[in-house]
This record gives sequence, structure tokens and C-alpha cells, in this order.
Amino acid sequence: MAEVTVIGGGVGGMVCALLLARQGHETRLYEQSARLGGKLAEHRRDGFAFSLGPSLLTMPELFRELGLERELVEPELLCRYRFADGTVLDAPRDPERMAAEVERLAPGEGRNWRAFHGWARGCLRAANRTVFAGPLIRPPGGARLSDLLAVAPARTLDGLARRYFRDARLRQYTGRYATYAGSSPYRAPAALGCVPALEHGQGVWYTRGGLARLADDLALLLKTAGVQVFLSEPVAAVEAGGSRVTGVRLASGERVRSDVVVANTDAAALYGRLLPDRRRLRRIARLGPSSSALLLLAGVEGRTPGLPHHSVLFSAGYEREFADIFDRGSPPRDPTIYVGCSAVDDPSQAPPGAENWTVLVNVPARDPGRWPIGVEAYRDLVLERLAERGHDLAGRLRFVDVLTPADLRERHGSWGGAIYGSAYRGRLAPFLRPGNRGPRRGLYLVGGSAHPGGGLPMVALGARIVAGLVAQDFHGGTR
Repeated sequence: MAEVTVIGGGVGGMVCALLLARQGHETRLYEQSARLGGKLAEHRRDGFAFSLGPSLLTMPELFRELGLERELVEPELLCRYRFADGTVLDAPRDPERMAAEVERLAPGEGRNWRAFHGWARGCLRAANRTVFAGPLIRPPGGARLSDLLAVAPARTLDGLARRYFRDARLRQYTGRYATYAGSSPYRAPAALGCVPALEHGQGVWYTRGGLARLADDLALLLKTAGVQVFLSEPVAAVEAGGSRVTGVRLASGERVRSDVVVANTDAAALYGRLLPDRRRLRRIARLGPSSSALLLLAGVEGRTPGLPHHSVLFSAGYEREFADIFDRGSPPRDPTIYVGCSAVDDPSQAPPGAENWTVLVNVPARDPGRWPIGVEAYRDLVLERLAERGHDLAGRLRFVDVLTPADLRERHGSWGGAIYGSAYRGRLAPFLRPGNRGPRRGLYLVGGSAHPGGGLPMVALGARIVAGLVAQDFHGGTR
């Protein structure tokens, strides 16, 4: 069997290392920080806990199949959407109840939402046979020609929303799914509209103690599988001889021989520093980075009646908001605001009589020092917008800790602090994303910057794809 080195202990790297070890490969994992989990991280202060990355889980079966047995909790609502005119759309998991909520918000649109959901289900079935199952260059055997049409390849996500909805609020709701990939709905492909089929079909889930506990569980599975894990051990380079990789060089100078190297790093970091490749780096640069985020981690005094686990408070000018982020490189003056509060379902996340608010706005992936507004001033602006939209925290804040794109860049080595690597821009965006096979034999890519994309289920699917590719390429041992 092969000697495998995995660079990076994010969820994609952890799952990939686990699957490769279970195939019988001698597997090592090197993580530059003192903990595993990557962006699946948390921040603790004064009895409060905050998710710094994913706060809810979709496609839970992917993780149960790995052997994770932790009990999951389903919040009452998928999300509560509040629009700029003050109207509210609650999104329950049941599709018929959701259609009724849409009809209440916008009479006549309930049947259109049913049609949209039906399209999303067909798109998801096509994705399961193609994007989620293997490399796009050579679709898996189960793929069909009709799958290409099922994802509406000629449309953007905004174009898809306009096909189904007359009401501008529902088009904004649909466009929000582009942000799951750090992209603009006015440029991202319509295929991102399959997400509602996942949410309403399989639900969204939370685990008590915070989603970071999943990283702890994966770490135990790695130990059981015999994966050698090295923490606080950065990798300085991927080494190659001729057309194949030969191993890695650690920052300490030690060389580790490997037949297989799996890079669970930002693809730009791989081709810019670990294994320089100017042509591939230019290709990534042409795509442009995904959005980043400004996180306000607020310890809030008191309990908020009726507060859901997830809320999205939409801006009044969605198109202008994304133009600010992707065209002007500026944090939007009127941002859409996401609010997460896990204390609603988990008392362990905040002291008694208090709440942990994770407040997130999408911002450009660039150094905040180049913003036209300072970080503290922008924090205050976000809190003002939050108050204008019904959540005035004045007099209730115990503290507000702030994380910026610079923090994400420093902690995870991500391009400018981009959360999802490259943005999805245009019809061919999924094909232009870095693939799972690298340019040298034995080199593979996994994680949010590679196919099939970011988010917990996507990086787990990417890990399965890579494990399958290694099994194909090294089925008879080292070659």
C-alpha cells in the first residue's frame, strides 16, 4: 500500500486521512496549528461559546457513515428571513408548510415555490450523480446527459429566481444560496439553487456543545484508524521528482517520504508556496476570491423571546451589496446580516440568562487596512443596522469580539481571508475550480478551495472523491 501524507487538519483532510487509513495506507497528517478541525472552530470567553465556522450541518448521513454517533438536534426552523420592508418569512423544514409560508408572505407565490423546490430536487439528483460523485472532467458512470440540463447551465442563480418568482423578496431569498459558496447570485450558476432541496429534504442539524465537537469525534476516529497526527507541525513544501511527488519537507527541515500527498490547504497556497506553479496560480487568480466575513461575537445579556437558531436580515439593495464586495472591494454600507444563536437550543453555549450571538456579514477577501472604513467603525455600523432591523442590543452587550478577513488569512492560510477559495463566476465556474487530482502523480487536493466546494458536506464529499482516486491510482500498492 501507499505511504500517504495529508497536509492540513481541516475536516476535508481529516475525513480523507480516515478513509485512506481504512483502505490500508500508512497515513500521516500534519497540521500547522495546535488543534484539528480547521474552520470548524470555536471561540470561548466568559462562559460563552461561539462557532467560528459552520454552525449547522446538512447531509448528516455523510458523517454517520464515517462512524460519528453523536446525537444531533434539529432546530425548529431552517431559518427566519427578515426583509428590508419589515416582513418576515419563517422557513420550516416541511416543504408544504414552507409553501404555505411563502403564500402568506406573497399571495400567489406558494405554487411557484413548489415548482422551484421541484426543480431543486431534480438538480440535486443530477448533482448526486455528477458533481458530488467524482471529478467533473470524467463524470462517474451513473451520470446522464440530461443531468446537464437539470442544473440550468445557461442561467445564473438570480436568473433562476426570476424564472420562478415575481416577488422581489423571494428572488432575494433564492439569491442568498450563492453566499453558501461565497459568491454573488448575479454571477453564480443556477446549480447553487439545489441547496433548498437539501435543507427541506434532509434538514439542518446542530450538535450539543457546538459543531466543533464533530472535529473532536473525527480526531478519535483518526486515532482508532491508526493515523499518525502531528500538531503544530507546518509543512514548508511538497517535494517532487519528475512527474510525481516524492514527499514533503516540514518547516523544521525534516523530509518525509510519501507516495501520496493530499493537500488540504487553500489551492492558491499550494500552487503559490508549497509546490509553485505559476500557470495554475494565474488560473486561480482569474477566478477571483470568494467573499470573506466580518464576525461579531457578542455576549448578550438576557433572553430574546422567539429568537430562532438562524436568522438572515436582508439589505435593501442586494445587487449593490454584491457589487460593493466583488467590484469595489469594499464592505457594504447596507449589508445583509446573519445572526446565529446556538444558546436557543443549547444552554451550555452561554451563561444562565444570556445568549451567544454570532453576527456575520459578507465582506471582500482583502486586508481590512485597505477598506475605506475602519474595522471598529464598521463594527458599529453593523450594530446600527442590526438595531434598525429589530435587534437593538444597546445596554445588553457584555462584550463584542471581532474577527476580520485578516484573522481568517492568518489562521487558515486562505487567500485574502476568502472562506471558500475561488468565487463561482459564470456558467463554467464548477469546471474552472481546482480539481482533486494535482499536476504531479500522487498529488491530490481536498477542502473548500477544490472541487466540489466549501462547507462541511462538500469537503466530506471531496474527501470521498480523493479516496476513490487514490484507490484507482494505487490499487496495487505503490507505483
